[in-house]
Amino acid sequence: MLKKQSLPKVAAVAAIFVAIILWRPTVLIYGLQAAGLYASIAIPMGLVLGIVHIVNLAHGEIMMVAAYSSYMLCSWLGIDPYISLIPVAIITAIFGFIIYRLTIRQTLKAPELNQLILTFGIAISLTQLANIVFTSQTRKMSFSYVSASMDIGELSFGIYNFVFLVAAIVLAYGLKFFLHKTVAGKAALAVGQNPRGAAIVGIDVDKTYGLIFALACALVGAMGAMFITRSAVFPSVGSPFTMKSFCLIAMAGIGNIPGILGASVLLGVSENFLKAFRATRGWADIVFFVLIISVILGRSIRGKRA
Repeated sequence: MLKKQSLPKVAAVAAIFVAIILWRPTVLIYGLQAAGLYASIAIPMGLVLGIVHIVNLAHGEIMMVAAYSSYMLCSWLGIDPYISLIPVAIITAIFGFIIYRLTIRQTLKAPELNQLILTFGIAISLTQLANIVFTSQTRKMSFSYVSASMDIGELSFGIYNFVFLVAAIVLAYGLKFFLHKTVAGKAALAVGQNPRGAAIVGIDVDKTYGLIFALACALVGAMGAMFITRSAVFPSVGSPFTMKSFCLIAMAGIGNIPGILGASVLLGVSENFLKAFRATRGWADIVFFVLIISVILGRSIRGKRA
């Protein structure tokens, strides 16, 4: 049940959504579609931060590697990206586990700045490697189902991108089931809450960290395979998604995976609201900076008052 203090906020949000639907429904439609994409990429990053306690600044670049892997499989074998989804997820899981064992594992007890520099270095290395192998040329694949649309009265809009919203919901609640209903998931939660205590009761902390990092890479790898159905891929395509993912996690709170969905809706609708006006269209790409600054300042002010 909602707390009485939360009712005014919920009512205000509902009123805003109703107003947007009546005024310009495409803002909400495309906002939800963008929210699905952002959330489905951010949720694996939130999993790593919540369990392994490391900010992976190479998160978007791992998605980029997966997108290129899917592109190559589809080009060579003539298959659909959705068929390549599972093998690409397996490839990125193995790739992520190798990265963890060779690099991240060595810095888990180091200062957080060292961890940030390490993952940032991995991100730069992956981007430059992609530049060498694939050059800076943009690569795009076309699929007929991406252009699917729906007409409601005089309103016409694309519907394919709702697949990312479905993916985000499945990810959020699938991970919730994994963490709360499976032995490995419960062990991961225990490690995330108290690594030393988990080790005392016999849980292999290092193995759990590796499993979670590989799982997160597999999930973002699957999103990379889906990503090429709607967007072009190039070496620096992942960087903005790293920043937006971090923004969404900061807004939702560490460990609050379902909360990332709500934060994603706020970001997606805000961006599309600005895009609806010619004068503010150019500001849409930096709205997530405004949101994260507002959230951090708001929490700081509440903390001082408490």
